Amino acid sequence: MPTEVALLESPALRVEQMGRVEVLDKVKSLVMLPDGIHVRTEDVAHYFEVSTASVRRLTDRHQQELLSNGMRVLRGSEVRIFHSDTMSPWKGDRPGSHPQVGTRLRLYTRRAVLNVAMLLRESDVARSVRTHLLDAQEDLRTSYASLDRRVTRIEGCLVDVGSALQELAPVLGRMSQRLDSLDHRADRSHQVVGAISLRLTDVSLGVVRLESRLGDLVERLGDAATR
Repeated sequence: MPTEVALLESPALRVEQMGRVEVLDKVKSLVMLPDGIHVRTEDVAHYFEVSTASVRRLTDRHQQELLSNGMRVLRGSEVRIFHSDTMSPWKGDRPGSHPQVGTRLRLYTRRAVLNVAMLLRESDVARSVRTHLLDAQEDLRTSYASLDRRVTRIEGCLVDVGSALQELAPVLGRMSQRLDSLDHRADRSHQVVGAISLRLTDVSLGVVRLESRLGDLVERLGDAATR
């Protein structure tokens, strides 16, 4: 499991965590600007409870990494346009929250603020964010390990089932042969029963004919006796 120091020192580890922006609000509410997308340097400093100068120094040291994760630097007319289009409805709820128009303005997305949390060493809030990230990663690792063990057990069971089926194959083959033999014997029995039924029908007809002939004979004998 990565440590907090590794997260502070390794850009690659920070990249792996960059999509977990929901952690910010789990630690502390991050108040966005009216566009709902950005915060300023002073807002970042307020969130992490450090000085604005500390955030500026960190931003200067890691500017390329932060730019790749959503930070923007506006200059000149871009600053005036942003204030005109986005900041005019701003009504801050803390002293000094009304923006001051300058020649340069740094804007941070949630992703960029999370990036700052993984770089800022002197902030308890930033440490809490890093702890949440690492704990969540450990929970995920534990879940994967548990799932892997379950899959391994299932694979073991399937191997046992396969072995059992292989052992049963000859038995099932013999049973199939026995059933085929029984089917043939049943067919022969049906044929014999059919033949017997036909013979009995013939016998019954013979008996009927014999009874008829006996009746005729008795009748003739009776006529002879009366003469």
